Amino acid sequence: MGRGDGFGDAAAALRGFLRVAGGCAVLDGGLATELEAHGAELRDELWSANCLVSAPHLIRKVHLDYLEAGANIITSASYQATIEGFQSKGFSREQSEALLRRSVHVAQEARAAFAERDARPVLAAASIGSYGAGDYGKSVTKETLKDFHRRRLQVLAGAGPDLIAFETIPNKLEAQSASLQAYAELLEEEDIHIPAWFSFTSKDGVNAASGDPIMECAAVGDSCERVAAVGVNCTAPRFIQGLIHSIKKVTDKPVVVYPNSGETYVAETKEWVNSDDASGTDFASYAGKWRQAGAVLVGGCCRTSPDTVRAIAQALREDDDVADEYDDYPVVAVL
Repeated sequence: MGRGDGFGDAAAALRGFLRVAGGCAVLDGGLATELEAHGAELRDELWSANCLVSAPHLIRKVHLDYLEAGANIITSASYQATIEGFQSKGFSREQSEALLRRSVHVAQEARAAFAERDARPVLAAASIGSYGAGDYGKSVTKETLKDFHRRRLQVLAGAGPDLIAFETIPNKLEAQSASLQAYAELLEEEDIHIPAWFSFTSKDGVNAASGDPIMECAAVGDSCERVAAVGVNCTAPRFIQGLIHSIKKVTDKPVVVYPNSGETYVAETKEWVNSDDASGTDFASYAGKWRQAGAVLVGGCCRTSPDTVRAIAQALREDDDVADEYDDYPVVAVL
């Protein structure tokens, strides 16, 4: 699947993937924490993407750890990676684009290595983080957002991922441009035939981080035929079930959820503080409820680990009495 494939064919393949996966797929978890656990130095503006330069083998190792824990979908180390960011470190434009492609290729390499010993179906998703990691100013327009994301989307899509994950979207602005969606317009304008998901973040269980109602944000994703799933990431676990119910009110598309550990990051001290921390056991309990509420892609975000994903995978295997609603699901909503 990739640029040039018929969109309907790609979406149909994903529907088949979801059914083969048992009706619900498991996403991976946090990347940065695991890279640090393996000795990576991430005190850099590029964050995990810094390892694309210095230690791609560590990224591959973390991908494999998540696959061995039960993940069906692994996400590239490109969330914080931009051409401009690499260029600010002295790389040429060509080198910067090659590093973006490497993020997808490393995930694909991990999948190939895993496939040698396990036949479980696995997809590689290209991660696209929000503009300035969500740091908006009054001068940021919708066209600014499109211009910011365009070349990164082109390069990542050209690397051949199975999915494109637009992650941690803070508000409608980044999902919407004029009467249409900025991301959606880019997918159309660049003729990207790779199923995508829109994932927003919430601090209160009702609104996106910007204050836009989560239902309005989800409706933006619902209106775009190239968006295969809509959901929430980087959000405290205690909010997820309610958010699923809210999203399901405005879309019949599959719901993707991958919350953080529940800890709070304090920028001033660069430390994580316990608040609503969810252990692997807690996530196992939560995961069943999220599945029952309607989520069909479940994983973890910041500060979650392979142990978290292992608990999620086990919980979802045990919850196999939930009907597979995707046997006859429309082709445009199959992730």
